[in-house]
Amino acid sequence: MTKFRLLFIPALATSLFTLSCGENETTSNPPQVDSVGGTAAESLALSLQKLDDVNEFPDAALALGNVIATPSGDSVNVSFAFSVKNYDLKNQTTDSLSKICNNSEKGQHIHFILNNTPYVALYEPKHETKVAKNSEHYVLAFLSRSYHLSLKNKGAAILYRFKIDENGKLQKLDNPNTPMVFYSRPKGDYLGKDTENILFDFYLWNATLGNEYTVKADVSTGGKDKTFIISEWSPYFLKNLAMGKSTIKLLLLDKDGRKVDGPNTEVSRDINIAKEEPMR
Repeated sequence: MTKFRLLFIPALATSLFTLSCGENETTSNPPQVDSVGGTAAESLALSLQKLDDVNEFPDAALALGNVIATPSGDSVNVSFAFSVKNYDLKNQTTDSLSKICNNSEKGQHIHFILNNTPYVALYEPKHETKVAKNSEHYVLAFLSRSYHLSLKNKGAAILYRFKIDENGKLQKLDNPNTPMVFYSRPKGDYLGKDTENILFDFYLWNATLGNEYTVKADVSTGGKDKTFIISEWSPYFLKNLAMGKSTIKLLLLDKDGRKVDGPNTEVSRDINIAKEEPMR
């Protein structure tokens, strides 16, 4: 496996960031460095492109109100009530058209993630889910722009850990103080123009990327594998994924490049990409 370092400098960007990546294929020629400091690769090579100039909502806040568990046979229905401040659910984020990526026609929403499984988009500040009796769970919920990019400011997300006992009673548990990473995007199917810019986004908890932690993203697409080591928690586009099925795996690493111990430090997701129907 060859390994090389990519330095992306978007036009008019005010900051630099570095991603290191490796591919499973070998090459007889070393990568060339272009005039702006990046790595000159094939125009269709898989890459991560930092997304700059996104609308910020520094005062937006999400809070969790009542959580109610209602036994139903061997399962329990758990309802969540949220409150949102300084952020309008269902509105179109004003810069959504300029991003040229998948965008929800229903507008801004909440991403509700249960146990690091694919999120549910909430356009109303409430949700009900079904879980088994005698089970333990993590819920991460955060505010999302209409094009599915998370708000990363303090107060825009909540983490809630709970368990359901054998009788269906809910007990709130303390959140661990260990670092965690939750998968958000990409998700599901991408068709037509939505395949050009595919949002790559995750959510960190108890962790700051940089010298202490990094996120390793292993991407398998079109029969090839590529790894990105991400040291800046920023929005990115995944560019030039192959048509068909792709798999993205996230792993939270410590400063020595080792997997972080604890819950929610590793997660994998499959997506499907097609220029036109049928998807498969």
